Amino acid sequence: MVIVGIDVGGTNTDAALVSEGRVLATAKVPTRHDQLLESTTSAFEKLLDAYSGPALPGPIELHLSTTLSTNAIIEGQGDLTAVLATPGPGMNVTELGLGFPIYVLSGSVDHRGREVAPINREEVIDSISQAEDNGAKALAVVGKFSHRNPTHELEIEKLILERASERVPRGEETSSGTKKPPGREKGGNASSEEVLSQSGYITLGHRLSGRPNFPRRMATAYLNASIARRQAVFVDMTREFMVRGKDVHRVFLLKADGGAMQLEDSLLRPVETILSGPAASIMGAEALSAYPDSNTVIVDIGGTTTDISVQVKGDTVFQRQGAEISGFKTLVPALFSRSIGLGGDSEIRVVRHAGADVLDIELEIGPRRAGTPAAFGGSCVTPTDAAVALGLAKIGSASLAIKALADFAEPYGLGPKELATKIMDTFTRQFVSAIKETYAYLESQPVYTVSEMLAPPDIRPEALIGLGAPAGVFIPPVARRLGLKYQVLPYHESANAIGAAASRPTAAITLHADTALGVMTVPEADYVGRIERPVLFGINQAREEAIAWATGFGKRLGLDEADNVQIVEEESFNIVRGFHTVGRVFMIRAQVRPGVARICAP
Repeated sequence: MVIVGIDVGGTNTDAALVSEGRVLATAKVPTRHDQLLESTTSAFEKLLDAYSGPALPGPIELHLSTTLSTNAIIEGQGDLTAVLATPGPGMNVTELGLGFPIYVLSGSVDHRGREVAPINREEVIDSISQAEDNGAKALAVVGKFSHRNPTHELEIEKLILERASERVPRGEETSSGTKKPPGREKGGNASSEEVLSQSGYITLGHRLSGRPNFPRRMATAYLNASIARRQAVFVDMTREFMVRGKDVHRVFLLKADGGAMQLEDSLLRPVETILSGPAASIMGAEALSAYPDSNTVIVDIGGTTTDISVQVKGDTVFQRQGAEISGFKTLVPALFSRSIGLGGDSEIRVVRHAGADVLDIELEIGPRRAGTPAAFGGSCVTPTDAAVALGLAKIGSASLAIKALADFAEPYGLGPKELATKIMDTFTRQFVSAIKETYAYLESQPVYTVSEMLAPPDIRPEALIGLGAPAGVFIPPVARRLGLKYQVLPYHESANAIGAAASRPTAAITLHADTALGVMTVPEADYVGRIERPVLFGINQAREEAIAWATGFGKRLGLDEADNVQIVEEESFNIVRGFHTVGRVFMIRAQVRPGVARICAP
């Protein structure tokens, strides 16, 4: 199989052509954030031009790591979205300070999934009208215990769609049979935007995650609804890209957990594509690392920021609760990554000067980007210029870098090489400090199992893995300061794109089973059913059901790896009445395991 991986980064868009575990070609173009399709197309075409081997066998599979969702959330560019919530008694959601409009509805389901009070149809319709009057273009519907019983969310969705249908003129339908919202052009094939929803964009919380934590589920659903329209436009642009004679037959998007999702599936769950950039870095390290089974710290050094991730015995550390982005705490499964404002193009400032000696000047680097390095014709002194001036990087113009350093150093009585050395030392010191702080944070996190309490895992690093364009310059001194072995990855300048190409498709489900009620639910699949012979239903049966559902769910999404299923979360507790156990409740989360195909070094 031939796979093209493309990583749309903040500065550059990287592309890699991979087949049978080997990199056939790489390419790099500047990222145009206002024209992502053009950046992707340009990288794709430059990549194929760079390939000089025999004719490629068969169609191409495209794996994309994109900043679209992340940027939309961070920049606040999503649709104005309202959340319709059914928290039930005892919770005041307005006091949670979640940062988005919430309309509280009556009706509730208890912690075991039993309906306590029905929803009020008139109240729902009135809340929808209020949200629309206040400018909402998208809606999220979230019940506190919808992961145990999604009935209320489904009923509210039905009312929203019924109300939308009543407002659409008769006869205006898309080619898929979905009624068009007013104002859309008639005729032609239905776009993703038309098919996805009849009025605005609707997200149901239970379809995104079957895990508990009501506030995080509300935030996840809110973000998903707010970026759905942008994702639909992106999907349509990608479809256009596919029909321009590119010979691309399938497209996957990299997710925050390092797995990949089908392009069409991203219409329903675009929020899962947030933070795919750090995930691409980690997948690239896993694919190319010389220390696949060791404790390693992975660092991706860019122009503006550096991402730090951690592996323990070859397994990448996950964020326990879910991804956090722009102040929103979500339930989106995500690999752990910490970003610091330190890179090759970072700003350099003098924060103390006690004399003319180089030892008496104190510098600080970052977190802001200074701009284009002087070595490339810019007007700012950066760590890149220090590396060029010291002969550590054979890029740009050494004379321009040295002149800029000399001008910067002159007021302090220093020479350009002295200043460059001080910049490199400061960069290394700040880098080492950030890595140590990352491990201190992880070691402060609680453990949840008896085995972890008796034998806490040793997470301390044995090796440092580096990628990104400046990795060859900065990784060796950082590793020496930490006393670690190190590897600058092969293809380190394009490792993100290689990670995207090497990532495997994945999917996850959550199974809830209550033997006292005889009810089993799989929220992500909208399934609520009866348990046959609940008295005989135990943990083994729950695991088997979860694995079967995850396998089937993966196959329905067209995933090739649907037989590679693992249990990632598991809990159970007894239901006791009158001092007697009358049943058990099980929660099993299973997924097609994320992973990468190993890539051979050149």
